[in-house]
Order: sequence, then C-alpha cells, then structure tokens
Amino acid sequence: MSEHLPGVTILIAARPDQAEVRAVAAVRSLDYPPDRLEVLVARGRQPSAQRNAGLRAARGEWIYFLDDDSVAQPANLRRAAAHFADPRVVMVGGPNVCPPDAPPLEQVFALVLASWLAFGPSRARYTPVGEVRATSEKELILCNLLARRAALLKLGGFHEALYPNEENALMDELQNGGGKLLYDPGLIVQRRPRRTVRAFAKMLRTYGRGRAEQFRVHPTPGSALNFVPPLFCLYLVGLLCLPRLGRTGLAPLAAYGLAVLAQGAALVPRGGLLRSLGALPLIVLAHLMYGVGFWRGLFTRLRREGTRPELDVKLETVPVRSLR
Repeated sequence: MSEHLPGVTILIAARPDQAEVRAVAAVRSLDYPPDRLEVLVARGRQPSAQRNAGLRAARGEWIYFLDDDSVAQPANLRRAAAHFADPRVVMVGGPNVCPPDAPPLEQVFALVLASWLAFGPSRARYTPVGEVRATSEKELILCNLLARRAALLKLGGFHEALYPNEENALMDELQNGGGKLLYDPGLIVQRRPRRTVRAFAKMLRTYGRGRAEQFRVHPTPGSALNFVPPLFCLYLVGLLCLPRLGRTGLAPLAAYGLAVLAQGAALVPRGGLLRSLGALPLIVLAHLMYGVGFWRGLFTRLRREGTRPELDVKLETVPVRSLR
C-alpha cells in the first residue's frame, strides 16, 4: 500500500541546545510506511528561518510541520492523505489540544484558548470545532500543519521577518493563488499550554505583536477582528484619562463584564465550575495582553528577510528506523 502514499517530511523546529524533542519520540506512533517518511530537526533561534531551511532540504512531497513538543496522533498522516487526494488542497491542519493529564492551571489556560470570547474563530486551533471544512488562516496553526512542499517553495517559503504569524501570511498568499486550506477537527496533536500565568501572558503579547506585524506586511480584511483587543485597551485608557465620561462611558465596560460572565457560564459543561471561574480573569488578561502586544507590533522594527544566514540553522536527519 505504501506505493500509493507520497513521501512525507516531518519538519520540527527546535532550539540549538535542546536535548529532548518530544515530537521526535511521538513520530514512532504514526501509522505510515517508514520508507515514505523523513524526519528533519531544524535547530536554530528563528523558527521561520529554521523551517525555510528544512523546507529547501526536504525530500518529501508533503511537509508535516510540528513544534518540538507536538505529540501527533497515529492516524494523522492517513487522515491528511485522504484530504490531499483533492489536488486543490494545499494545506491541511487541525487543533492542538491540552493533554488530559496536564496540571489544573494548564487546563484552565486550555479553556481560555478554546473560548469564543477570548479567541473567536481561532479557538478551533485549540479544540476540535465542527466538521472537516474549507477554512482560512484563522483556524490553522503551524504546530500541526501539513502542506504541499511545491506550493510553499513556489511562494518562497515563510516570511522570515515574521515570527510568529509567518504561517498566517503564507496561508493568505496560498489562498490568493487559488489554493484550498482544510481544517480537520480530528487531526489532533497534544501540547501542554504555558506552565505559569506569566508565561501565558507573554505568549498572548507575542500573539498580538505577531498579528500586528503580519498586518503591516500582508494587510487583509481578515485581520479586522484582531483590532478589537487593542481598541478595547485604548477605550480603557480613555476611561482613566477622561473621568467625565460618566455612566455613558461605563456602559460598554458593563456590557463587556456581562459577556465575560456569560462565556464563563458556557464553559462550565466542559471545564467544570471551578476551572470556569478561574478562566474569567484570564479571558480579560487575554484581551489586555493581546491588545498591548498588538500596539507594540504596529511600531516594531521589522527584520529584513535573509538577515540571518542559513548557517545559523543546523539540520539533523533522524533515521526513521531508529524510531521503530
């Protein structure tokens, strides 16, 4: 049966000094012919440059991008093969979900990431939502993403001035060129969220900064929703600086508070009462940190592409036989 399946390069970005790469160990469980698999670990300090180096060196027809801590489910490659039977499909992705044995605080982080009020349509990146469908960059994430190598090389790979959000800009380009993106809620990897509130807040600021930088490089109408958190932050600053706004000025804040409470209630069936209560302040934190990061990203100095030489990236080929 392997002769009917294209070659796949599993490309994992890792730090130079990282001893354990969990994603490599998880590859052992993939249900795919070993002679059709290649595993590349791209070590460096700029993930978009690392992935571009791996993309150019890869031999597979498909590239399966995983983060260093992504634990892929055994059936993922077989599921993707069914979707790629449609020649219009250039990318297939699914959610990264919190492992059920993660600590309670991380389970709360997972609730926030999967909530509509905090992440809108992008919550599909963190929890299975709906059915298999054509989608946009809003629902796909690079820690669990398959793509046709030729389509990515045709566009020159990832924009190395962007991190994060380098994949979002590339997905927009693929769609503009007629490519089809697919979301499969059953194509799952497990990843633990951040370990502490401080790390979670930093991640949210980084997401906001990355989206703003992406908008500067590749402005699209799809980014309009991402302006809501920074405008909310501006509104809060206005309340502090203009106390004479009175009750009228507080009305939107009251409506926002009710929306947060309603979202918390909606999370109870999934997360239980205590975790849902714990998620309430973190939903507010998500909006604030994302908004602050977005404002920063509007004014950061972008790196020029190609300023980090390829020699900064070290590629390691992991023998597939050693994974069995």
